[in-house]
Amino acid sequence: MTVTTPAARGDRGRPPKGRRIGDWRPEDPAFWADGGARVARRNLAFSIFAEHIGFSVWTLWSVLVLFLGPAYGIDPAGKFTLTAVPALIGSALRIPYTLAVARFGGRNWTVFSAALLLVPAVAAAFLIRPGVSYTTLLILAAAAGVGGGNFASSMANINAFYPQRLKGRALGINAGGGNLGVAVVQLVGLMVLATAGKDHPGLVAGVYIPLIVLAALTSALYMDNLTQVRNDRRAMRDACRDAHTWIMSVLYIGTFGSFIGFGFAFGQVLQVQFASDFDTPVKAAGLTFLGPALGSLTRPAGGWLADRLGGAAVTFWTFVAMAASAGLVLTASLQGSLALFLTGFVLLFAFSGAGNGSTYKMIPAIFRAKAGRAVADGGDPRAAEHEARRLSGALIGIAGAVGAFGGVLVNVAFRQSFLAYGTGDGAYLAFIAFYAVCCVITWLVYLRPRPGRPVGV
Repeated sequence: MTVTTPAARGDRGRPPKGRRIGDWRPEDPAFWADGGARVARRNLAFSIFAEHIGFSVWTLWSVLVLFLGPAYGIDPAGKFTLTAVPALIGSALRIPYTLAVARFGGRNWTVFSAALLLVPAVAAAFLIRPGVSYTTLLILAAAAGVGGGNFASSMANINAFYPQRLKGRALGINAGGGNLGVAVVQLVGLMVLATAGKDHPGLVAGVYIPLIVLAALTSALYMDNLTQVRNDRRAMRDACRDAHTWIMSVLYIGTFGSFIGFGFAFGQVLQVQFASDFDTPVKAAGLTFLGPALGSLTRPAGGWLADRLGGAAVTFWTFVAMAASAGLVLTASLQGSLALFLTGFVLLFAFSGAGNGSTYKMIPAIFRAKAGRAVADGGDPRAAEHEARRLSGALIGIAGAVGAFGGVLVNVAFRQSFLAYGTGDGAYLAFIAFYAVCCVITWLVYLRPRPGRPVGV
């Protein structure tokens, strides 16, 4: 049975009975003004909260490894493995989480996915203590990976609520609010270290238990399902056949993959690389939130610049800046300069956040450009626009999943570098080389003048 919208009933945005909206027309200005905008904003607010908690749980182990001192008997390579595992699970879950919104409903899936975060939080709160086996820690870290899928389902859900003209802003706010969870979990770790000390890692996870319950409860009470949302699995298949999907996925590995990978690794890199300066976990935790916080805040700035200067140009110069920042980190590592090292790493976070925003802006622009060429060749404008939106949505889901895998690669690079050289220098060289490759790809495909290049990307 179709349930009318708040606007259709004239009740000014009050949630419909049963939280099911069967008629949602955000592109209709009258519908949007008469309650639609209010419903969308409400869903956005509680989606951000749930997604934010999901990001914090996903990156929980970036903090917990700082508590694993000599009593746990884990070397730096083992700790980098513990942070790579949730990154891997989270990236793998992003596509099924995206599809789950249409299958189960945005509200229903947000409630379920938020409540599911209790599993890694409760387990970590009660099971992490000296003497626990490394296998158990790996399982606990893997369970935290469920938080990585929340971003994908949240973006898919909010995308359906907003009209095309407002999607960029809404999705940027949604993504930025979620990304801030990486920085906040670092502050929670610092708070626990400063008050309870390094012997109580379970308290970090314990702080999130009531917040997870609150996120699930508020999602159930205040969010809605849009019943007309449908999965287009053919769009995923068609997008996978388009070369731009894999090109943009590589670029997204360089931007978001760097951001989330550094978010997982930064604290333990400080502890290992500058052991004498960070002989206690609280000293490392006092600095680790700076980079993720700045990277989250620069993401909307990257999108804003992309709107004005073009996404490809902003992405290209972002990769140039990231390569230079990684070079600064390498120089600081070779010289043993902590101040220079921190400066370089914070810049890496900032530029990866900006690039995150600009690469997201490139995706719809690529398919708009292809639609424009199709229309110029005699194609139907409405069909071309529909195809562009269909493939853009699919590419965003795929790139989000592949890009998150970059968090795994960053932690594996650090693990191998510390095993081989005792420092992160090998990893820094690998990052510089990869960012240089991304610069070349961006230039050749999206900036170099040539026939057939997408214009306006």
